[in-house]
Amino acid sequence: MKQEPLRSAAGHTEKGAYPVRCSASRVVPKMWSVGGGRSAAAWDASGRAVTFVPLEEPSQGRFQVKKSNIYQIRLEHVEDDEWSLSLFTLYSEGWDSDCVIYPKISWMKNELLSRLAKWSTEDKRSDFKGTLSLIPVDKYSRLYQSLKEKYREMVKVWPEVTDPKKFVYEDVAIATYLLVLWEEERAKKHLTQKQSFIDLGCGNGLLVHILSNEGHRGRGIDVRRRKIWAMYGSQTVLEESSITPSDDYLFPDTDWIIGNHSDELTPWIPVIAARSSYSCCFFVLPCCFFNFYGKYNRKSSQKTQYREYLDFVTEIGAQCGFNVEEDCLRIPSTKRVCLIGETRRYSPLEEAQVDERRAQYIASHSADSTSDNTDSRLCDGHTDTTNGEESTDDLKAEHSSWIPGFRPRDKVEQIRNCVLLPRDFIDQVVLQVAQLLLSSNTEEEKDIVHDGASSTWNRGRCLPLREVAEVLDRETLQRLKNECGGLQTLLRNNHQVFQVMNSTVSIRDWSQETQTASSKHRTEAKKRLSADVLKTRLCWFYVHHPDSCPRAASNCPYAHGAEELRPHSLPERKKNRHPEPQSIKRR
Repeated sequence: MKQEPLRSAAGHTEKGAYPVRCSASRVVPKMWSVGGGRSAAAWDASGRAVTFVPLEEPSQGRFQVKKSNIYQIRLEHVEDDEWSLSLFTLYSEGWDSDCVIYPKISWMKNELLSRLAKWSTEDKRSDFKGTLSLIPVDKYSRLYQSLKEKYREMVKVWPEVTDPKKFVYEDVAIATYLLVLWEEERAKKHLTQKQSFIDLGCGNGLLVHILSNEGHRGRGIDVRRRKIWAMYGSQTVLEESSITPSDDYLFPDTDWIIGNHSDELTPWIPVIAARSSYSCCFFVLPCCFFNFYGKYNRKSSQKTQYREYLDFVTEIGAQCGFNVEEDCLRIPSTKRVCLIGETRRYSPLEEAQVDERRAQYIASHSADSTSDNTDSRLCDGHTDTTNGEESTDDLKAEHSSWIPGFRPRDKVEQIRNCVLLPRDFIDQVVLQVAQLLLSSNTEEEKDIVHDGASSTWNRGRCLPLREVAEVLDRETLQRLKNECGGLQTLLRNNHQVFQVMNSTVSIRDWSQETQTASSKHRTEAKKRLSADVLKTRLCWFYVHHPDSCPRAASNCPYAHGAEELRPHSLPERKKNRHPEPQSIKRR
C-alpha cells in the first residue's frame, strides 16, 4: 500500500442487513485473529474489504459459524489522497467479547482502526518479532480454545480486585504457549516425561494452577498470598515466601524457571536458571523495568525504553550462557514479548568458567545502584558499598546472597500515591500551584465565561510541570518524590482544580467541560456514589479563586458556602487499615 494519509472511522450495519457477496470474494479458510481464534477471512473483488467469520469447534473436526461476532473492515476512498477505514458488525448488540479472541467493539472502533491506519502508512520495520514465531500456530489455536472453555468458569468466581476476563484469559494464553513450547521440546529432545517448573512471583497463581492441571509438576512462590489461592485445591502448590537471589533459592530438580511479570526478580530469572542446573531453562515475560538492584535506568534515546529493557534482559541471559530467543505472545497486554532460554552456548565441562563470568558480570552492574534508585521498593534506603570494585571472590563468599543491596519487596506493600499525605500539606501545595498559574495579569489569558453571563473569569496560564516544580521548596519536592509519583500525581489527584496534559498543568475551566461518552455510560453504582457525595465538600473555586466558581451553584456538585453543605452519607474509611495493593503488582 502506498503511504497515503488515512483516517479511521467506525460504522455499524443494522441487524440482518450485512452485505456479503461470497461469489465475488476470495476465502482464506485458515486465518487466526487476535488471541488465537480460528476464522475464515473473505476479501471482496476490489480488495478493499475483508470479512472475518469466526469459527468454533464444539465437537472434534466440526466447525460452526459464530454469527454474533462476524465483522468487516472496509477501506473506502474519500477524496484525493484521503481514505477511510470503517468497521461493520452483523449483530453489534449480541457481540460476545472475551477481551482476547474477541475484543470489545469499543476497542476495535477506538483503537484497532487507528492502529491499522497508522501501520498501513508507516514505512518502518518493527523492533519485535512476529507473534507466536517459535511454536506451531495451529497447535496453539486448538489448545487455546480448549483451555479457554475449560477454565472460563474462573471468570465468574474471581475474588480478586483485578479484571477477571483480562487476567483469566491472559494466563490461559500464557499457559497455552508454554504447553505447546514444552510439547515441541519433548519431541525435539525425545523426552517422555512432562517438564517440571517453578513460577517465581506467581501472583494470583492461575498460571501454576493451569500448568499443574495439565500434568506438569510444579509450584509457585510469591511474597504475598492471594484470596484465590484457597480455591485451587491441593494439586496446585503455592508458597508464600520472599525470594532473595542466592544459593538458598536454586532449583536443581526443576526443568523450567518462569518469571511471568516478575518485577524485581525479572533480571535474576536467567541467573537462577543457569545456576540451578545445566539442563534448567527459563521463560520470562518482562513488564516493569528493574536491574539487579532496583529500578532500571534508561541509557539510550535511540530505542524505546521497553526495547532497551528487553535487550538488557537478553544480554543477561547471554552472559549466563543461554541462547536467548524472543517471541511475541497473543495476550491483551502492551508488554507481551517473552524471552526464552532453552539451550546453552557452552558444554557442561565449562560450567565453572562460565559461572565465574556470571559473577563478574553481576558485580560490574553494582555501579547501576545510584541515588536514583533509593526510592525503589528494592533499595529502601540501602546503598551499595562496592562502587563496582568488589572482587568476584568477595561476591562468592557471601553464600546467602549473590549481590549486596538487594532487598525483596515487603509482604504488605506501602501505598505511595500521594493520597496518604496530610490534608493540610496537600491543600498548601494545591493553593501554591494555583496562585502561580493565576499570577499572570495579561488580558489574553481571560475570557467571557461564568455560566453564560457576561463577566470575565481568570483561566490563568498553562505551565510545564518543570517550571512549577522550580517554585516549590526542596523539602516539599522531596516529600512528594517519596510518594512514588511526585508533583504530577498530586495535581492529577486534585482533578477538581487542575488539568494535567502532556507534562503541563493548567487551571481546570469547568465551564468548558463537556460530558464525555464514558461518563454517559457510568454504572448505577457510580451514579449513586455521585449523588451521595453531592454538596458534601466546599467548592475550591468558590473559596479560593479570585473570580469564584465559573459554574452557578445549581450546576456545581460542590457547596457554594457553608449553608449548602450537607452530611456525608458514605461510611468513614477505617484508619490504620492495610489496603490491598492495586497498581504495583499486575496479578
